[in-house]
Formats: sequence, structure tokens, C-alpha cells
Amino acid sequence: MKKLLPLLGIALILFAFVHSFQQDPADTDWPEYLGGPDRSHYSPLTQINTGNVGQLKQAWSYAAPDSGQMQANSIIVGGVLYGVTATVQVFALDAATGKQRWIFGDPLKAWHSTSRGVAYWKNGDRSGVPDSRIIFTVGPKLYAINAETGKLVDSFGDGGSVDMRVSLGPEHASKFLISNTPGTVFEDLIVMPTRVDEGAGAAPGYIQAFDVRTGKVAWTFHTIPRPGEFGYDTWPKDMANDPDIGGVNCWAGMAVDRQRGILYVPTGSASYDFYGGNRPGQNLFANCLLALDARTGKRLWHFQTMHHDIWDRDLPSPPTLLTVTRNGPDGRPRKIDAVAQTSKQGYVFVFDRVTGKPLFDINEVPVAKSTIPGETTWPTQPVPTKPAPYARQKMTEADINPHSTERDSLLTRFRSIDTKSFTPISQRGTLLLPGCDGGAEWGGSAADPEGVLYVNSNDIAWLFTMKERPKDDQLASLSPGQKAYTINCANCHGTDRKGNPKSGFPSLVNINTRRDKAFVSRIITNGRGMMPGFTQLSADEKQALVSFLFGDEKVEPTTAAKSGGSKPKFPPYRISGYNKFLDSKGAYAIKPPWGTLNAIDLNTGEYRWKIPLGEDPDLKKKGVDNTGTENYGGPVVTAGGLVFIAATKDEMFRAFDRKTGQLLWETKLPAAGHATPSTYQVGGKQYVVIACGGGKLGTKKGNQWVAFSL
Repeated sequence: MKKLLPLLGIALILFAFVHSFQQDPADTDWPEYLGGPDRSHYSPLTQINTGNVGQLKQAWSYAAPDSGQMQANSIIVGGVLYGVTATVQVFALDAATGKQRWIFGDPLKAWHSTSRGVAYWKNGDRSGVPDSRIIFTVGPKLYAINAETGKLVDSFGDGGSVDMRVSLGPEHASKFLISNTPGTVFEDLIVMPTRVDEGAGAAPGYIQAFDVRTGKVAWTFHTIPRPGEFGYDTWPKDMANDPDIGGVNCWAGMAVDRQRGILYVPTGSASYDFYGGNRPGQNLFANCLLALDARTGKRLWHFQTMHHDIWDRDLPSPPTLLTVTRNGPDGRPRKIDAVAQTSKQGYVFVFDRVTGKPLFDINEVPVAKSTIPGETTWPTQPVPTKPAPYARQKMTEADINPHSTERDSLLTRFRSIDTKSFTPISQRGTLLLPGCDGGAEWGGSAADPEGVLYVNSNDIAWLFTMKERPKDDQLASLSPGQKAYTINCANCHGTDRKGNPKSGFPSLVNINTRRDKAFVSRIITNGRGMMPGFTQLSADEKQALVSFLFGDEKVEPTTAAKSGGSKPKFPPYRISGYNKFLDSKGAYAIKPPWGTLNAIDLNTGEYRWKIPLGEDPDLKKKGVDNTGTENYGGPVVTAGGLVFIAATKDEMFRAFDRKTGQLLWETKLPAAGHATPSTYQVGGKQYVVIACGGGKLGTKKGNQWVAFSL
């Protein structure tokens, strides 16, 4: 017995040692989009930390069967990683090895869209039968598949799927509607973000909750209020029944406080994005952070971050739930559960999560009136007093890029346009800073338990010019295909079809040498990437448009039935195109940094640090460092003291000290990681994984998921 006691003691010590490193599965997984229902991008894992992150090596990689923009934030549940390929094929991998378990999707019927991931749901104990599902979208359809097998759940909707346009009304049944972002699960509901067209005749962006078990709609919140609903008087009378007005959708994703049952929904602008002469008023609930009862969809509170938006200032990312410390009325510090919403303008709006009261004052600032006939702008816009904007708000002559060889021409152009903040887009030209992809983007912001928010930003100036739409008599002189192109495509691809590749819009010249007609026809109908599908076009119009693009249009009368229903009334003005402010060689007009990473203490509203994010490789060769780059995809913050982020045009993956912003580790990826990474632990080892799809900002395409570990 005496001999056994020492052995027993050693065993107890070993047990205690091992047990001390064990964590709850919820702490070792990355079970939801952006880490959890709070969308905080936070992990309590500490195995990889500031002391050893420099030792990270590639652990495994997975090659998808397709390539291109992969924006998915992978989820990891019980040692299984779930992700989405560039053509929206859902797969499951062994999270420790990267070995594929199953894949769902037909590459021959690929949907050319971007997906930021999937949602996971598992039933409670009431049924006694285990049931776990992956919920995701392809086109307008919401699918449910068995998480273990990758097979459709036949009892969900119609054989495994349901059309997300189901409760929008028959007049919108064939309109363009997809979802790029995973839904938010609450109990047995999933609430879906949706993306709709941004032009005339767009579908409305109503918020819909679906039953995860059956696929039936549980509730709908009308973001364009109907008669008798709150906010109805902020629109022209009967606007909710106007088929030409739509949008006001949540495309960026949502957060949920499951304990309180509160859903937080950021919305975008009403259509048309840049002209609102047909929708005078404040336009609730466009550009709002909405707090809804997650069980019923009832509005609890809201805040509008842009009134009567004519600048495309959609709220671009899910809100972040966090806890901050503030002094109470008695002067003593107290904890406040808060919700923080980042914006394209570069502002952070911070509210009490329950009451909606701003934690920092927000001023209504007078702004300029529109010079466009028929447009009545709102007289003020909300600007937070704290934190200071994380993106630049103005550009002066001193901000012209010193590295451009065309400084004089840039100065001439700059002096000819309107450059003040909140200046409505004019016919002479208006500077938008940050641009349409500026400030925060869909990657979202991270938050740690100390109340510090980490957000990456784009600081690129864009130029917009308003012009009159062609008159009916002008359009009547065009061939049917050229008319369809002028109305629907010229905005982005130009009247000469040369596009603007430097701003992300490809040339369509000689498209017949690169693609076949069937492919182009599918893209016109379904959309691709961030291009919407033009479902309002009739079969004749689509055929004529394709023939026009391929240079073989025959102008003959046709009698085919219309497929798009009644035609929308286009606004009298439109923008001339989406154009970054660049010189003729593609260099930015504004000086660096062009991208930053920011750590903002939301307890005080002050910055802990701010650094350029990324390096321009051409300038770096010339000895110019710290330029920053445009970036897409968000950060992850860990209890190990790290901030992981890829996102940048230079195809690097980096880790920073979350306290100081010091760069601790970086590695070159096989393609740019325009996605938010995930971190998890399986088999006692912590991993960090990132989707490397590239394909944006002129970067090469990729198809790999790459995981790193010590």
C-alpha cells in the first residue's frame, strides 16, 4: 500500500495537469460566423500567443474543386470544419488534417456568387433524436443539409430548400434576391440577411425568420413600413406598395443577444442608391441599426446612421456585442452591455444594448443641399463625437499622392470637383471619401473582453458624377440589345464596354473570345460576385443583350412573352460609373496609408493604436514602407494576446500584438485571403485557418484553405 501511494500521487498530479488544459468544447470550437452570436471575432484560446506566434507553420491545406473569390469565415464544430467554395459548394473537413468528409453542390451548375459561410443548428433534448444541420443559400434558395452526411433534409421546405422571396409578395416573386452572409440562429429560428438589386424595381429587403425544422416563415419585419406601421410617415404615401422602390435590406449579417432574445440588424440604403427624388423623407428603416425581438420580429429600438441616403452608405458589417466599463451617475464604474456598429463613413456608433441610448453623444450636423433637380436631401446627418473616425474624412491638395507621376493632372481634377463631406453627388463631380468600399467593410470588427474594438479600414477616394438618363426618344433610336445595355450595364461597364478594371469592373470588349453565350446569359440572370442578376429583363431583352455583347445582334421584331413582369420606372438621373480616384496608370490620387488597422478603447472612446495594414510591393521595392493596401476580410482577436488578419492586397497573413499593434508574424499565402480567419482547438492543438481565394483588387485567383499551428 505504501508503494502505491507515491504512484497515486503522481497520477493525481498528472490528472490535474491535463485537466487544467482542458476547455469546454464551446471554447475550443469556432461554432458560428465570426466566432459566435455576438460577432466579436474573439477566441479564449491561448496556446498560440505573443511569445510563440513566430513559430507558426502550415499544418494542412485543402484545395477546393473551383477557384476565385472565397470570402467564407469557416465554422468549426466538434472537430469538423465547414466552409463554402467560390461557386457555393458546401464542404466538411476533418479540422485536424484538412481531409474532406463530404461536399454538397454541383460544379456543373455552379452559382457564380460569393458566400461568407454557413450556419450550424443542433436540436435540443426535447426530441430525443440527434439532429444537426448546416443552413446555407444558393441563389434565392435557403437549404438545409445534414451536418453529418451532407445530404438534404427532405422535411425542410420543399425537399430541402425554400425560396427566400416567399413572403415578399407575388410582385417580387421573380426579382433578384440572394444571400452572401450566413443567417443568425436563435432557438429554432434562422434570420436571413439578403442582398437585392440596388436599382429601380429592386425587391424589398424585409427581414425574415425561418423555422429551422420546417423552412416556414415565422415572422417578417417590413423595413419599408406599411400603412399603420412605425416609420410609414417617413416615406411618401403608399411607398410601401410602390414596386419601383426596394432595398432597405440587411446584407452584412446580424448579431443576437441570446440571453435577452434581442436581434441586432444593420440595414442598407433604399433603391435607387444615388438618387432619391422619388422617395423624399427620412426613409426609415434604411441605414438603421435595428433591435428586434428575436422571437417575434417586433421593433424594440432603432437608430438611423444616415438619413435619406444618396451615397450608398449601407451599414457594411454585422454589429459587435461587447461589454464596456463606464462611470455611473454615482461616479462609480459600472459594466454596460453594448452594441457597436461600424460604418462605411469610418464612424463607430456605440449604444446601450438594451435601451438603444448612445454611449457617446451623436450630433446632427447640417449638410449641403442637392443641386440635382427633383432631389430633396435631408438637412442634417448624424456624426458621433467619439470615437474619432478611423477613416479619413477629407482630402486637401496636400493629400495628393506624392508617389504618382501625374500630380499636376490629379490636382487639376481635384480642383474641379466638390470635395466637402456629405456633398450630394453633382453633375460637375463629387469626391466620396471614404469611397463606396471605404471605411469598414463586410469583414466586420473584433472585440476583446476589455472593451477594445479592432477594425480594419479602407482609405481610398472615389469620384462620382451625376448625369441625366437617356431620354425615351434617344433610347428608341438604339437597337434592342444596345438599349438593354445602356439601361442596365453602362453604369458599371461604360458606354464603350471597356469597363473600369482598376475599380473592379471588367471590360466586356471581345467577350466572345473569352466566354460563350450560355455562360454570359446565366451571369445576366443570376449575377456574379457583387453584380446583381437582372431578372427584370424579358427573354427577348436578354437574348438581344447577349447578341449585342457578342456583336451579332439581328434587329428583328419578336413576340416572346415577357418574363420580368411590369417594367420599373427608372429615375431621371444616374451616376456615370463607380470610379476610384486614380491617375492614368492606376495609382491612387490620395496619399497613403490606403488601409489601416485600428484598436479603439470603447470604454473611453480613445485609440490604443492605429497602424498601416499591408504593403504596396512596388513602392516597397523603392524603399517606401507602411503604405497600407485596400483590404477585404476582418480580424480575429484571441486571449493569447493576438490579432490575426489577412485581407490585404499583398497576399500576406499577419499576427499583431493586440496591446501595442506590433507585428509579430507574417507569411505569404498562396492567394490573397479576402476573408476573416477562424481559430479553434482540436486534439489539444490550436489552429488558425484562412480561405485563400484572391480574385479581388487584381490579385490572382486561388482555391485553398490553409491552416497554421505551432
